[in-house]
Amino acid sequence: MTESQVFELAVDRYAVYAFIGYLALLIGIGLYSARFSSSGISEFFIGGRKMNKVVIALSAVVSGRSAWLLLGVTGLVYVQGASAIWAVVGYIVVELILFLTYAKKLREFSEEHDCITVPDFFAERFGDKTGTLRSILIITFLIFMVSYVSAQFVAGGKAFSSSFGIEQNTGVLLSAIIILAYTVLGGFLAVSLTDAFQAFFMIFALVFLPFIAIQDLGGWSVMIEQLEFQDAALIDPLALSAGAFIGFMGIGLGSPGNPHILSRYMAIDDAKNLRFAAGIGTFWNIVMAAGAVLIGLVGRAYFSSIEMLPGADSENLYPYLAQLHLHPVLFGIVIASIFAAIMSTADSQLLVAASSVVRDWYQKILKRDEEISQKKLVLYSRLVVVALVVVALLFGLVAQELVYWLVLFAWAGLGAALGPTSILALYWKGTTKEGVISGIITGTLVTIVWYFIPVLKSSMYELVPAFIASGLVTVLVSKWTKE
Repeated sequence: MTESQVFELAVDRYAVYAFIGYLALLIGIGLYSARFSSSGISEFFIGGRKMNKVVIALSAVVSGRSAWLLLGVTGLVYVQGASAIWAVVGYIVVELILFLTYAKKLREFSEEHDCITVPDFFAERFGDKTGTLRSILIITFLIFMVSYVSAQFVAGGKAFSSSFGIEQNTGVLLSAIIILAYTVLGGFLAVSLTDAFQAFFMIFALVFLPFIAIQDLGGWSVMIEQLEFQDAALIDPLALSAGAFIGFMGIGLGSPGNPHILSRYMAIDDAKNLRFAAGIGTFWNIVMAAGAVLIGLVGRAYFSSIEMLPGADSENLYPYLAQLHLHPVLFGIVIASIFAAIMSTADSQLLVAASSVVRDWYQKILKRDEEISQKKLVLYSRLVVVALVVVALLFGLVAQELVYWLVLFAWAGLGAALGPTSILALYWKGTTKEGVISGIITGTLVTIVWYFIPVLKSSMYELVPAFIASGLVTVLVSKWTKE
């Protein structure tokens, strides 16, 4: 056996040990949280509104980023260069504003009216006695959440494949099983605690890897020289069209419409702590985004041609760069950071989707005149999580989309359908139920149509026109139907 083969075995062995240790901690958190989450549906879905401000800050940040940041953004920067930085600026700014304004109003309203889910909020705000608004929201959630969760499973498959040599579909299956285990066990408490724990893996890897890789290359100046030699546009943050700039900045418009982020605002123990959470969350948002951008740039300096990456896939840059530059144990931590990003989003989305089925459809529509025990509701919630994992897994096994675009499609659909409508519902008393229903349907349809028409999709990210259309329709219909 050659020296290189011995080294590769060592890499595999130590990386696997580090990764297994990480997974054991996650399952331990799930077991620890199981008793609390089993006590009632509020505890299972929003932690009984007792979550610590630091946990909420970190959980909101990492659940919103997913594998899109670690695999998608690093790959995008590798292909496009520094101009891709605007893809992260938009959501950082929007989420800071949400923490300081929107989140407080949503938290106070949800406590006053005992709202556990986002459909609960809409139903209470507009007196939805017939369940029409709830039903539309449930359908919207399930359409986009399956895509979103499937994208995380696909990302897990890619990470397993590029890091451990496991066949990609096998990796997709393993990712689904791991996420299912602790989400079913511990509910929202387990999800939020693991998010906070996983944030440190993501932050460490995103800061440490580019620092080491740039040093190994010869320093910052050498990296810039390499990039300039390939293409001067790679280091120009303004080397993009107006449509691309608006589309990148518009990514942030998805944040007020993605329920796995909104549920964090509803779960914090005190609305007064949201300002502190805003500072913590924004700081780590900036740090992680900067790390992802630097990884993409230094990766391009190392690998001038995409054919030099595993599978000629830019989304394999992050784990491949780590494998080449880090000690096996640290490489294991990097792989853990990828799964941290995947799991912190997928588990949150599974809970949101399950809550829409159990809380919003079963309890509030199908059995609205019956008293159902909390333990039965928690049991049904766990069963629905299992069913949703199976559906998302099947979709993920046949999905051909890149993680970056599959996530952005789901992000856009939810952002356009719920973003403008929830903002208007909180801030404009003239908003009507008919206006909200029209806005949700408009946002969903414009997202889907725009996405599947190449000439439109190439001109601008579908979230921007869909968000604007949804907001306009909500206002116009509300004025028309106002009592």
